[in-house]
Amino acid sequence: MEKRKLGAGGPEVPVICLGGNVYGWTLAEADAFRQFDAALDLGLNFIDTADVYSRWAPGHKGGESETIIGKWFAKSGRRKDVILATKVGMDMGDGRKGLKPGYIRQTVEDSLRRLQTDYIDVYQAHKDDEETPLAETLGAFDELVKQGKARYIGASNYSGARLAEALETSRKNGLASYVSLQPHYNLVEREQFETELLPVIQKYELGVIPYFSLAAGFLSGKYRSQQDTEKAARGAMVQKYLNDWGFGVVAALDEVAHATGSTPARVALAWMIAQPGITAPIASATNDKQLNDLAEAAKLKLDRTSVQRLNEASSRKVAASA
Repeated sequence: MEKRKLGAGGPEVPVICLGGNVYGWTLAEADAFRQFDAALDLGLNFIDTADVYSRWAPGHKGGESETIIGKWFAKSGRRKDVILATKVGMDMGDGRKGLKPGYIRQTVEDSLRRLQTDYIDVYQAHKDDEETPLAETLGAFDELVKQGKARYIGASNYSGARLAEALETSRKNGLASYVSLQPHYNLVEREQFETELLPVIQKYELGVIPYFSLAAGFLSGKYRSQQDTEKAARGAMVQKYLNDWGFGVVAALDEVAHATGSTPARVALAWMIAQPGITAPIASATNDKQLNDLAEAAKLKLDRTSVQRLNEASSRKVAASA
């Protein structure tokens, strides 16, 4: 498995990150355990989760994904083999949200307990908290790094301006600094990252681990009609892509997949791995075929013609709205 450094100051990670939002939601505990074993055998040892996963599911309160990962760590004894990323800041209910120092200190202990570990490799701010001064948030993260509870820190869902401000705040105050950004980015969600975030990423040499890399499954080609979405757990998330432009992107993926003897999902991920600034797209899997697609995507090298075909197909929306 090819590896890349997560920004100038982070760890070496595989070029695909395994998404943890499915654990305890669309993937039961026993199946998750099997997936972890298989993933590590394939070299997919970078796992991203969050305290809030999967609070959105009926009967869930958040923490389900971390709990399952922790149980596997305890059972397998393979914590040291995994680069673990988790996040803090999303609404957990009862006013529990944000990035105030006291909340970060409390929440990291909750995550460590669920994960059955004494450290997190990459602890991330899940979304910007504009009500809390950046120096306070970063000061709390700095404490965790000094205590060994977090090896590195990262950001997610920041604007370009706020990300730059956070990085400068760390520099000016001698605090731990974000080594990575987790943005929303894929073939059908390009504009914000490429125009607003990428210049900041490149200036400060951050790693990038985009989420929704397959656009909630749309880029795998499994949603080709309204009917395909009706019984799917993520069906509602892909409705906005069910149009001529979206299907044009899928058609381009089909073409490149056919030409390379691959699959649309592998091609979509390989396109992302080839983009400027990207370290490792995050993608989840709920069965063996999908997990194998992730591993194979890491090996797929697209030629310039294929990349250009995908660029042109996915740029139509931007051109149409200009």
